[in-house]
Amino acid sequence: MKNNSENNQSEFIIGRHPVVSALRGKQEINKVFLQTGIHKDEKSVEEIIKLAKQKHLVISMVPKQKLDLLSDHQNHQGVVLSISPYDYATIDELFENAENKQEAPFFLILDNIEDPHNLGSIIRTADASGVSGVIIPKHRAVGLTSTVAKTSAGAIERVPVARVTNLVNTIKELKDRGVWVFGTDIKGNDYRRWDAKGSVAVVIGNEGKGISPLLKKNVDEMLTIPMIGNLQSLNASVAAGLLMYQGYNSRNPL
Repeated sequence: MKNNSENNQSEFIIGRHPVVSALRGKQEINKVFLQTGIHKDEKSVEEIIKLAKQKHLVISMVPKQKLDLLSDHQNHQGVVLSISPYDYATIDELFENAENKQEAPFFLILDNIEDPHNLGSIIRTADASGVSGVIIPKHRAVGLTSTVAKTSAGAIERVPVARVTNLVNTIKELKDRGVWVFGTDIKGNDYRRWDAKGSVAVVIGNEGKGISPLLKKNVDEMLTIPMIGNLQSLNASVAAGLLMYQGYNSRNPL
């Protein structure tokens, strides 16, 4: 199930809530798989069948073993969608998304995040906190996969994700377009004082190595999350969540 937008293989969305979100979205769907014997009168299953019929999709009743295979033995809850590989947005489309929401851009840049669960959690929080778009590198980082989709609980359908060849060049482009870019590091200004009003982007580093030195040289300002315990680092999705909600708080004061 390791697929991406560079090939023609199918991807899969598993789990009832992510499947409903995908059926409501614009992702191209090939087929719906339901587990034989599933209770079709359950509310979530009823909605899946209704949405699938509205889209004139083929619904295949298959044994649990088939779904186990398609989902790589993850918790599929009796339903799997076969979809075309995920489409990535362009940087222009991220700006357009902010414009459509009538707000200044608020972007999240992820420097080589490798864990799909972290990426899915980050996209879910990005949706909740009003992030205009997420930017990830094309190489040495996880892309949009079925695991990311499931972990995002459907947010992958609402938050545009751009995949770029060079993060340094992308940061320079954002700065040329009036975006103030913030990095995260053990040394920097306390994130609780961060004023994220206006056009901003914040860079979250790799789970183990943090932000690459070259990226650090190209950000406008560094932010740090103060910690008093023995460990001086946080899970990438936790750190991203704190920064995103500080951004939300400063952009939406009480």
